[in-house]
Amino acid sequence: MREASKTRKSKETNITVKLNIDGSGESKINSGIGFLDHMLELFAFWGHFDLEVTTVEADLKVDIHHTNEDLGIVLGQVFKDALGDKAGINRLGSMSVPMEDVTAHVAVDISGRGSFKLTFGQTLPAMNNPDVYDLKYAEHFFEAFAKQLGMNLNIKIDNPNPDLHATLEPVFKAFGKALDIATQIDPRRKGIPSTKGVID
Repeated sequence: MREASKTRKSKETNITVKLNIDGSGESKINSGIGFLDHMLELFAFWGHFDLEVTTVEADLKVDIHHTNEDLGIVLGQVFKDALGDKAGINRLGSMSVPMEDVTAHVAVDISGRGSFKLTFGQTLPAMNNPDVYDLKYAEHFFEAFAKQLGMNLNIKIDNPNPDLHATLEPVFKAFGKALDIATQIDPRRKGIPSTKGVID
C-alpha cells in the first residue's frame, strides 16, 4: 500500500494530511474552508484516494489564503512521499469531465518538474464566490500542489459557468481521475518511467 502522512506547521497554519493512493475513495476532510472540503471529497472519490485532512490551526479570521495554499503544499508533498521513487507508475494521465455545459480537461505528468497552467476555451464570465472561495484561490491551490509533487498540471475549462461551483466541480473530478491514472502501476514497466532513469 502506497501510504504517507505529513504535518506542516507554520505561523499561519497547522495542517496534517494522511493519504492512501491505493484506497477506495474514502475521505474525511476538515480544512476550515467548506467549499474546498467539498471539492477535495470529489477529488478523493473519483481518484480512489483515501484522504484525511485535519487543520488544527488556521488564520481564517484574516482570510483563507494561507490555509488554501498551505493545504495544496502539504497535499503535493504527501503524494510525492507516497509515490517514493515512482517505479512502475504510468506517470501520465488525462481526463475530461462534463457538468452541464462546462467541460473540464485535465492533463498531468509526474515528471519531477512542477508547473501549472489554467486556460479557458471561452471568455471567462463574472463568477459568484460561494463560501468566499473564488477562482484565484483555486489557481493558488493547484499551483502549490503541482510544484510540491513535481507534476506538470494543465487544466482547460470549456464554457465556464458564472456559478463557480459548476465550473470547478468537473475540474476536481477530472483531476482525481487523471491523477489516479498517472499514479497507477503498469505491470509492464519494470523501472522508473523516464528515459533518464530517475524522476526527482
